[in-house]
Amino acid sequence: QVQLVESGGGLVQPGGSLRLSCQASGFTFSSYGMSWYRQAPGKERELVAFIGPRGSVRDYADFVKGRFTISRDNGMNTLYLQMNSLNPEDTAVYYCSKGGVMGQGTQVTVSS
Repeated sequence: QVQLVESGGGLVQPGGSLRLSCQASGFTFSSYGMSWYRQAPGKERELVAFIGPRGSVRDYADFVKGRFTISRDNGMNTLYLQMNSLNPEDTAVYYCSKGGVMGQGTQVTVSS
């Protein structure tokens, strides 16, 4: 079955950076587009970024364009999210997703 395990979250100061990882298993990773979502306290889950199966197609929510970069390593079955210039509004649990299936998430907290 599909398994997605996120890691890399933590506490970071405003302006800082983090790189999230998502280890995928249980399916042919290189055949599927993958996404990152996030959910902040009291808010609905929202799409952050999408990447096509070979990485040539990438799309971002307006609120992260120019700051976040989605990438993937198909040889390692791993999805990444490089997050730069973080601000407190980026505080949320971040999830990777394949077709609506998500992992347990990783907490990102941006605070001084």
